[in-house]
Amino acid sequence: MTIGPEPVVFVVDDDPAMRDSLRWLIESTGLHVETFADANMFLARIRPELPGCLVLDVRMPGMSGLDLQTELQRRDIGLPTIIITGHAEVPMAVRAVKAGAIDFIEKPFSDQLLLDRVRQGIEMDREEREGRARRATALQRMGLLTQREREVLDLVVAGKANKEIAAALGLSPKTVEVHRSHMMEKMQAASVAQLVRLVLFAQSGPR
Repeated sequence: MTIGPEPVVFVVDDDPAMRDSLRWLIESTGLHVETFADANMFLARIRPELPGCLVLDVRMPGMSGLDLQTELQRRDIGLPTIIITGHAEVPMAVRAVKAGAIDFIEKPFSDQLLLDRVRQGIEMDREEREGRARRATALQRMGLLTQREREVLDLVVAGKANKEIAAALGLSPKTVEVHRSHMMEKMQAASVAQLVRLVLFAQSGPR
């Protein structure tokens, strides 16, 4: 089993005291933390393959937290984000959530609430990355199929028996069995149930 990089909690806040406080709090739970004084410093560091979550202040000199969210979306970096602010406004909260924030927390906030949201964000990121990996694997396997094997695959997933597949494709049942055997081998599926799960992964699309 391949173990990926350790998740990182990225903290972006222009207030040095708040950055230090958040680092101490989050590191006390055993998580790895990296802090940044502004959005541009964070953007110079972040890469799509880095797992974790983002704790982000809204009001900062230069690029605001909301503008940083927009830039992350443009770069296709779907890091779960917890917004923190001392100046909560409904339109701001709505925009943050629409841009993918998992919560919008007003200062002063409960330490436990923040830690709960950080753990939630890391778990969401892990699940999403695993889902993308499963989809990529399923698509890669489906790409190995011939056109005829793909037709057999579609009919098997639709619940058709070999005789029904043979009739639909104008083939003999024996030929269908051969195509089906090759298709199952290429898909690395030991059962129809496993095959269906692979196809569902492939069809799930980017989340």
